[in-house]
Amino acid sequence: MPQIDPIRTGIIGFGLSGRVFHAPFIATNPAFRLDLIATSDPERAAVAASQHPGATIVATPDDLLARAGDLDLVILASPAHTHLEQGLAALEAGAGIVIDKPFVPTVADAELLIAKAESVGRFLAVFQNRRWDGDFLTVRDLIARGELGRVIRFESTFERWGGDLRDRWQDTTPIEAGGGISYDLGSHLVDQALQLFGPAVIDHAELSVVREGGVSDDDAFISLLHASGVRSHLAMSRVAAQSGPRFRVLGDRSGYTVYGLDGQEPMLKLAQWPGSEGYGVTPEADWGTLGIDGSGEPLVRVPTKLGDYPGFYAGVAASIRDGAPSPVDPRDALEVVRIIADAHAKK
Repeated sequence: MPQIDPIRTGIIGFGLSGRVFHAPFIATNPAFRLDLIATSDPERAAVAASQHPGATIVATPDDLLARAGDLDLVILASPAHTHLEQGLAALEAGAGIVIDKPFVPTVADAELLIAKAESVGRFLAVFQNRRWDGDFLTVRDLIARGELGRVIRFESTFERWGGDLRDRWQDTTPIEAGGGISYDLGSHLVDQALQLFGPAVIDHAELSVVREGGVSDDDAFISLLHASGVRSHLAMSRVAAQSGPRFRVLGDRSGYTVYGLDGQEPMLKLAQWPGSEGYGVTPEADWGTLGIDGSGEPLVRVPTKLGDYPGFYAGVAASIRDGAPSPVDPRDALEVVRIIADAHAKK
């Protein structure tokens, strides 16, 4: 059987995104080889070298992009306002690209990147990893099996307490450059709603700058009306001292509620990578409940499906090697950008 060469991969950025959400999946999937990592931060460079001794660490994105012709895939774990320029350069050099969310700040930028990838025949996907959250997979399964009946309202909440403003791109990047909670966490929530219920338009939006000195929204609510008739209520925040349910899905037959966030992120932060004991497993105490309050019947605990972030990069490998569809169609990501831009226009 002929040996299949690994997918030669480089990562631009080794902050939370590159270190936690990308590199572990490249390192643990034999279809890939991590060749290059770009980071200008000496401490992050030291961590990268320690965790990925086979990779060459370079100081700037330009250093990596200058060698992109020797790569099959470049992962942009960099701020949103850099994605267009870096993505075009990688595609021009002959590498496919995975772009972390937010995809890009504008619909025009998204269309330009998609057109470039198509013209040069290279792979493009946006890293919507929370399609592989265990709780989202559970919601999708319950809906597909008809356990809720006809869904009337979908509520999705992703709120955190971020503390004071800090010197980081999430807090210093203006809205027009892809900054703000609606572009950041909102990219996940809008994408999940569209995946479940199809095309939608903005029904109502509230986008607020709460922290003094902020240059972009850090608290937001977006209401979508889907062509299917479902309403999605999406809440996201960096200033939430307490959080509501992660999902509350109300149907004409039953409802489902679950609290807390998928556990893959905290495991990855502790370097408990795929293959570690219990990876992707949600403890029973954190399972959601299905049923009707006051019906006389007890609510039923629903086992949360196994979280599967590795599934994204398994899909990337299948697409690059075998021509399978992208695990996240970039046109899906374009629609997310369009909706978020509309929310800012209508707030």
